[in-house]
Formats: sequence, C-alpha cells, structure tokens
Amino acid sequence: MERVDLNLTENAMKVLQTRYLKKDKAGNVLEKAEDMFTRVARTVAAVEARYGLAPDEVKQVEVNFYNLMASQKFMPNSPTLMNAGREMGMLSACFVLPVKDSINDIFEAIKQTALIQKAGGGTGFAFDELRPTGDYISSSGGTTSGPISFWRAFSEATNAIQQGAFRRGANMGMMNIHHPDILKFIFAKQELNQFNNYNISVKVSDAWMDELIANSDSPHVVRNPRTGEEYYIPKDVDIWKYDVRTLIPVRSETGKAIEPDPKTLFSKGELWKIIVKNAHATGEPGVIFIDRINRDNPTPQLGRIEATNPCGEQPLLPYEACNLGSINLAAFIKKEDDEVALDWVALGETVDDAIRFLDNVIDANQYPLPEIDKLCKSNRKIGLGVMGFADALFSLGIAYNSEEGVEFAEQVMKFINDRGHQASEHLAKTRGAFGNWQGSIWDTKYNVPMRNAAVTTVAPTGTISMLTNCSSGIEPLFSLVFFRNVLKERKDAKPMIEVNKCFLDVAKERGFYSEALMEKIAQEGSIQHIEGIPEEVKRVFVCAHDVTPEWHLKMQAAFQKQCDASISKTINFPHDATVDQVDEIYKTAYKLACKGVTVYRDGCRNDQPMATEKTKKAQAPGGAEEKVCKEVAAPKFEPVSVPDCLPAIRIRQLTPFGHMHVSITVDPTKEKELEVFAQLGKGGDVAASDLEAICRMISLFLRSGGSLKHVINQLKDIGSSLTIPSKDGRIMSLGDGLSKALMRYLRAKTRFGLSAMLLGTARLEDLDKPLEAKGKGLVKSGAAGGAGAITGGKLGIFKIKCPECNGVLTFEEGCVKCHGCGYAQC
Repeated sequence: MERVDLNLTENAMKVLQTRYLKKDKAGNVLEKAEDMFTRVARTVAAVEARYGLAPDEVKQVEVNFYNLMASQKFMPNSPTLMNAGREMGMLSACFVLPVKDSINDIFEAIKQTALIQKAGGGTGFAFDELRPTGDYISSSGGTTSGPISFWRAFSEATNAIQQGAFRRGANMGMMNIHHPDILKFIFAKQELNQFNNYNISVKVSDAWMDELIANSDSPHVVRNPRTGEEYYIPKDVDIWKYDVRTLIPVRSETGKAIEPDPKTLFSKGELWKIIVKNAHATGEPGVIFIDRINRDNPTPQLGRIEATNPCGEQPLLPYEACNLGSINLAAFIKKEDDEVALDWVALGETVDDAIRFLDNVIDANQYPLPEIDKLCKSNRKIGLGVMGFADALFSLGIAYNSEEGVEFAEQVMKFINDRGHQASEHLAKTRGAFGNWQGSIWDTKYNVPMRNAAVTTVAPTGTISMLTNCSSGIEPLFSLVFFRNVLKERKDAKPMIEVNKCFLDVAKERGFYSEALMEKIAQEGSIQHIEGIPEEVKRVFVCAHDVTPEWHLKMQAAFQKQCDASISKTINFPHDATVDQVDEIYKTAYKLACKGVTVYRDGCRNDQPMATEKTKKAQAPGGAEEKVCKEVAAPKFEPVSVPDCLPAIRIRQLTPFGHMHVSITVDPTKEKELEVFAQLGKGGDVAASDLEAICRMISLFLRSGGSLKHVINQLKDIGSSLTIPSKDGRIMSLGDGLSKALMRYLRAKTRFGLSAMLLGTARLEDLDKPLEAKGKGLVKSGAAGGAGAITGGKLGIFKIKCPECNGVLTFEEGCVKCHGCGYAQC
C-alpha cells in the first residue's frame, strides 16, 4: 500500500502551524504536515503489535492510518493530532469527574481537575450530590455554604491554570432540577459574573417533563440529596440568601402531607419559564433529558450517568474520557455519468478503519489519572461522528431545511452506526470484548460480544473541519462566501474573497458568477434575498441563519435517532426571537426524543444579562409584587467644561476584542483626570460602540467630580462570554480590560507623580509590564449552552472581530472560530 499525496489548503496549513505542529521553545515549527500525520499514524498503529501483528503488518496499518487522515476522509480529535508520539501523550479532550458530598472528596476532585486541565483537557461535573445551602454538617455541628460556593472553587482552579499555548480549560456544570439550590444554579452565571469557564445545563427527568406538559401549574418539588426530604420553594425567596431551612417541607415530621396555598409556591411552569428566559438571554442553561441518556447507558451495572463532557455530546460515567473522531462526508461524494451520489462502499470501509483507529487510541493514550486509565480501558467507549454534512447536501442538491435532508441525515447516520457496531463486534472476535461487557446491555439485552461499549457520537469538529476544508459537524454552513484577510501586516492589503467550492461550481456552470456578486454575498451573509440567482439554487444553498429553529431541531433529532451517545448541535435563533419560541423548541426537543438541547439567539451575548432586583428576589410569573426603591434627594452635579488643549496619557491594553488604546486627559494644574477616550484596533461594530458609550459616561462622571477609583471599582471583574488569558489573570470583558488600563495609570501616578509622567522623567519601564496574553485568542465559556453563528452583513449586526485577521468570528458547535483565517479557541 502506497501513501496518498497530501493536499491541504493554505488555511489548513496555517491552522496546523498555529495549533498542531511540533515547535521548539522559541516557537519555531519543527515538523511538516506529513511528519505530523506520520507521527500520529505510527503511534496509533504501534498498538497492533500487542494484538499479535507482525512488524510488516503493523507498518501496513500505519500507512493505512496515514492515508485515512491525509486523504481528509477521517480525522481524530485535536489532542490525538497534537500529542500522539510526543511527551505529553494525552489523546483525549474531555473527561467527567465525580463530585461527592464530603470535603475530602470535593477537594480531591478539584486536584484531579487541575491535573487534567494542566494537560489540556476539559471536565464535566454533576453537583447533585452536594448537600444544599444551610444543611447540617455533623462533624462541625454547623451548616454548609452549599454547592455554588464549592462550584466557585472548581472554577477558580480552572482560572489558575493556563493550558500551554492552545487553550484554557473548558467545563460543564450540571444540576438536577430537583436539587434545592436549583434557582441559585440557574442564575449563577447571569447574576454573579462568574463561572465564565463553564457551560451549564439543568437535568430533567421524563416524569418531570411529562408533568410540566400536562399540568404546568403543579408545585415544583425539590429533594435534599443527603436526607431525601422533599420541599416546596416559596415564590418570595431571596435567590442568594435562601437555604434549605427556608423551604416548606412536603411532609411534617410525622409524615403527614403539608398542603400550603399553591399560589405561594413555585410551580413547574414558573421554574421552566426561568430556565427558558435565561436561555433566551444568554444561551444558557441548556437542558439535558437525563432519563433518555440513561436508557442508552451501555453499562448500567456500573451506575447511572449524571454528567457529560463540556460540549454535551458525550455522556460519561465518572472517570471516563472522550475518544472522538469524525468522518468527512463530503469526501465520499462521487459523480458518474452525470449522476451525483454518496459512495456507500468507500464510506463503509472508512468506518471500519476509523473504528480500529479509535480502539487503538485507547491503548496508546496516556491518561492523566489511574482511575481514568482503568475505566477507559474497561469500557473502551469511542465516539465516531461526521463532519462535512452541509457540503455533502450541496453536492447532492438537497436542502438542509427539507424532509429530504432530514431523511438523508438519518440514513447516513444509521449506516455509520450499524457499520460501526459491526466493526466493533468484529474486533471483539480477535481482541476480546470490553472488560465490563458482562452485565452490560450488550450482554443482557443483545448477547453480542462488543469491543467497545459505545461507538458513535456527533462531536464538534472545530479546527479539524478546517484541516479537511469542510463544513463543521452537522451544522449548516455559516456563509457561502466570506472575506479572508491575507498579508495583514500591509495596511493596503485587500481582503480576498473565498467561495464555497460547490457553490462556485454551480455559479459558473449556471452562468451567474461574477466577482461583484460574490462580494455582495459575502456582505449579505446569505443568497436568499439577492436577485439574479435561480430559485432552485437558493433552495439548496441555505446557510445557518436561513434555517429556522424548527429545522435545526429536526436535523438534530434525525442524527440522534441513530447515535449511541448524543449530538453537538446549535439551535440558532434570530435576534428578534421571543421567549415563547425558545420555550417551544425546548419542549419539542423532548418530544422528538433528543437527549439534550441548547440554543443561541443571534447577538444575545452582546445583550445585558437578565437583571434581578437589588433584593435578589426570585420573581416568577404571577409572583409577589416587586419591591420598589424610593427615590432619595441627591445633589445635582454640573460637569465642568474642558479647555481645547490639554495633555493626555496613552496606555495600550489587551482585551478580548484585540488591543485597546486608552487616552486619559488630565488637568496638570490640579492633577485631576477629566476625560477617558479609548479605541479598539479590532473589535466590531457593537464592541466599538459599547466602548465609546462607556468612555462618554466615564468622562461625564470625572468632569462632574467623580473619582477614577470609583470607575475602576465598577468596571473591574465584569465577566462576559469572551475572556482572554494573561500572565496576571484573565481579562474577562471590555469593561474589565478598561479597568486594568486605568489601574496601571493610577499605579504609575501614585509611584512617580503626574508631573513626572507628563515630563517623561518617570521610569515607566520599571512598572509591571502591561498585561499580555500567554496564548492567543478568545476563550468562550458557554458552549453546549450557547453556541451559534454571528454573521456578517445584514445578519451580522452583532459581530465580533477575529483577533488574528480582523474577520468576523462565528459561534458554532460550542466553539469561537474564524472562517477567514482558521483561528479557533477550541
């Protein structure tokens, strides 16, 4: 068998050089793309010797694995490409850890989290077992501060760990809807501006969903995980101060039912509405249908599954890890005699090879904890999925938002799922069944020895879809045409227009191609409202924002029906979508047998978070009246006028939107700050306008006698969905970055005096250096709970610019990435 020729795009090569190829300490690339694929293929194929293959046979497997990747038909997940054959050796991206209800267990989990994230992994947790706020602690005689306080410790552990040059840790936090602290959990990210490195999801049972749909007015019941005691939640609880002692018992100490007025209690419908409103505002929390997940739990004898990986597509037992790979469906489109079809034979052969590859990865993997090593090798779960689905539909002339598209999705996933199970069964005949086979569903239900407890999932493909030059996962294409910025060091460089190959071929074949039209499409973000394009072309070539939420969900359900694990899929909404529309999608996801659902309303993460009253009262629909603050008399301030000519101090500051240039205008006679101006080198329309508004208000405040210290206190530590790591901590938002710049100015003023700064006699280089990022790029915290496309042109009024090329960033599959230059944070 000969090696295939490697033919990667320029964009793929840039992604490889930035993220995957081996480098020396100075950042110089030490290997070529061919070397990387050889390194991975050789490491994974070497496992074959353990199962009796001769050296020449192992070499043939190596060539086969190399061709599998080099042909761009299949790619393993990023850690395998990065670490196989290298010192790190960890080939998994995500893990689930247990969180037990004791101090020792909690901090053991935090330590294990640190070890995993130090190696570059992400983690998922269920906080269900932690006793509620105010519950009794027998060892001390006191009461507990509750799950949220311990969750904060987990989050800070992630903040403290900078994961090399690639990324900072991502996490999934989950809580059962019956936990007494569920309200605090739902509001934690919106109200506290914390947990920005977490996606969050609420777990609901089938029984609860059925009751919600049948009788939403019935009171919601929570349960103390330590004692099993049940409670109602009063409507007038203070979200951040209530504890289990504040709740109303369902039964008295004698066991008699207590029946308070239902109108004073939180109903299921009111709690659900809070979940939906938060999801509408920020994309979180997602909802996990936990009974659905456990019905497909392949090893029920080992316990229930209570958490997933950070992106939500891989339900795992504690101490299990993801082992993911994806097949590029676009690579299997063949054209014969003017007929275009999927090459099912070639696809089946690739499934066989991919299953063998992923099974080998389990043995080649260097796991971060012995507990993970043991369970992964005993269950041998793998997750084979797809990418390039939208490209395949284009080639076949099938619309994404059509019944034909949904039918094709189910057909192709059923083929991969069935063939994958057959390949795993075949491996079991030569290598043996997975260690925990006895008692598993493959033993008790099917009586079939399997090599792997689970075989398929649909994971986010992030940068590996950029390597294969195909669409991401099962998502529709973000845009058919976009600008790619090249030679960015040249200010006069003109962005290059890049067109989807399938669309380009059709445009030229049908005779409507022109550079002017392509540029217009790039600006519009869609072809649906552009004249001069045939209607049948518009029907097929739809993009993410052309697809209604209902069709997004139908597509997710079609793939879920034929998948062992779960699906990474974003349900995109337009910005003007209503809360009721999100409500309907969440409920429909349950009815369509999905295992979970997350939404993203375009631009919602640029909105203000949902506000609550200063009293932190939970105001459910129809609940208690709001407390209104009385107006108090306050002195009137008149802003002083500013002379036409004043000196200013300039500071350059890193932010999640690129470098910010801050100018502080001062009155040297009074050593008083009067104005603050700031500009972003890169950022986007919304970020730039927000920054101008902030600076105008700061300047007005300063000219009215306000203190710069008060400004800093208000701006610092404001969190957002985009953060950027630095050597001195995280820059968590635009406001937080501005506060860091103003603090640096005050430090210099305090140490040297304003006069010395203006005269240039101060040794400013002696101060701490400005905050610079250790790793390039944005870090997005809400994934499974908030991924979605932010488009350009008419659809892109909520755009955020790429820090690498100034193009528009998109939110897809829980990942922030740029289609223009290949930059990605995942």
